Amino acid sequence: MPDEVTADAPGRVNLIGEHTDYHEGYVLPTVIPQRTHAHITRRADRLVRASSSALDGRWEEYETGRERAGRGWLDYVQGVSAALARHGVSVPGFDVRIDSSIPLGAGVSSSAALEVSLLRALRLLLDLDLDDVALARMAQSVETDFVGAPVGIMDPMASSLGRDGEALFLDTRSLAVERVPLPPSIEIVVIHSGVTHAHAGGEYVIRRRESFEAAQQLGVSQLRDVVDRISSSFAYVLNGSDNPISTGCSRGTSRWINSRAKRYIEAATENMMM
Repeated sequence: MPDEVTADAPGRVNLIGEHTDYHEGYVLPTVIPQRTHAHITRRADRLVRASSSALDGRWEEYETGRERAGRGWLDYVQGVSAALARHGVSVPGFDVRIDSSIPLGAGVSSSAALEVSLLRALRLLLDLDLDDVALARMAQSVETDFVGAPVGIMDPMASSLGRDGEALFLDTRSLAVERVPLPPSIEIVVIHSGVTHAHAGGEYVIRRRESFEAAQQLGVSQLRDVVDRISSSFAYVLNGSDNPISTGCSRGTSRWINSRAKRYIEAATENMMM
């Protein structure tokens, strides 16, 4: 196994489906050119030393197996080694230098890019059998279980699976992915409003809580289930069936939803090209 590795991961913007991933809905993210790079060197002890060029390059450190939350940006590094350990991986000490062109707190997934780049680098360093979806799930657990940010799966999935020149049509319930090519004649412009946000607090957490309160009042655990009920009703009308669509026909309903979503994506793409 190598003693020194480098890996990177992109930030993302979301084209369709804000605040739907934690309700197991549909999203359509695409990656941006800005990326986070993690350069890791193996150590012979259990010490982890981390520095970030975005934070004056100061070195922070901890020991693997003794991760403790509450240390700011270092929690994302600690969370990665803690998540790997929970999955039975013996994580050695290492030095990691982090360089990123993704603006912090701008809503373009700087934290997911950090986690995914670290996990990609450690996958190389430790020769881990970890596919891109499993890696995204682990990155999500870093935030939900260690950092304390109740994020959905979209950001790590986009950072882990996204590719230049395409969007990911992602069903966040099944994690089924369809790659949607973006027309080469268009450019996506992302404007930073100057307002920063954090997943672990502020309006994001408030909106998430309110949405689950709404779901509870509607008698479902996720708002996706409300959409599925409505879609089933539409499918019943369109199919001209004499019998209501039952749970056993949910696969057909899912295909109907996917076909409609594809049509919406194609229409939106055509409009962007006009």
